[in-house]
Amino acid sequence: MKENRFNRSFMLPRYWLLWLGLALLWLLVRLPYPLLLRLGRVLGALMYRFAGRRRHIAQRNLELCFPEKTATEREYLLRENFASTGIAFFEMAMSWWWPHTRLQRLVQVQGLEHLQQAQQDGRGVILMAIHFTTLEIGAALLGQMHTIDGMYRAHKNPVFDYVQRKGRERHNADAIAIEREDVRTMLRHLRQGRAIWYAPDQDYGAKQSLFVPLFGVPAATVTATSAFARLGKALVVPMRQSRLPGGKGYLLQVEAPWQGFPGADEETDCRRINQWIEQAIEQHPEQYLWSHRRFKTRPEGESKVY
Repeated sequence: MKENRFNRSFMLPRYWLLWLGLALLWLLVRLPYPLLLRLGRVLGALMYRFAGRRRHIAQRNLELCFPEKTATEREYLLRENFASTGIAFFEMAMSWWWPHTRLQRLVQVQGLEHLQQAQQDGRGVILMAIHFTTLEIGAALLGQMHTIDGMYRAHKNPVFDYVQRKGRERHNADAIAIEREDVRTMLRHLRQGRAIWYAPDQDYGAKQSLFVPLFGVPAATVTATSAFARLGKALVVPMRQSRLPGGKGYLLQVEAPWQGFPGADEETDCRRINQWIEQAIEQHPEQYLWSHRRFKTRPEGESKVY
């Protein structure tokens, strides 16, 4: 991907309002961490009230994935999920602008040795992650300890894209942003022994997916994880991050590389991935990105769920 450079066109009047918003956010994020958590919950409550479409999607996902819960339990989980999403807004700014030393005081990490060993062995790593609301800050925290390349899709607004990339790249001085469609470059980097962040838990349509259960619901699950591991001669290393209760920071968990992956067939691999995703979500269901239309693509003959 081309170098992230400031362009004089970014100072055109049409971007002034965005610059003002970013400046206000830069000032707000200087506040103490506990206060930012509270502000995030307030923002989440506002989003719950006014973001009706996203609220409906998240509510429907919770109904599909947790039918055993009562309506009251799901409503509580929904509100907590919006609170987590609001907090994530400030965590994004923290990861972009907080000094490294301030961020490091909030992190606990388990299993970093798995990435270090793969690097010593010259093995590429697919760092298999999940779209939790803590994704941005989790990547920033891990990026300070180990070089991670990322699959990247440019933001439509060039100013926001510039600021976002600037904030992300400062944690990984030698990291490489790879266009999401540039599979050839991704495979080359895996063969060169690099670690690449990749999340297989979203609906990318039926063309390159298989329908396998996720919380008992047929979900279009990409087969690319198996293909990347096989063609890139790479290890699959699951990784998750979570926000700790009581304002105690974040826990990063890097698991041991999966043995026997890819397996005998893609369907078995996809089932294994979705079972792992279920287990990870069940630990912190309020922190998952439920506003994504995970079950948008339906098997032939089945009605839409949203």
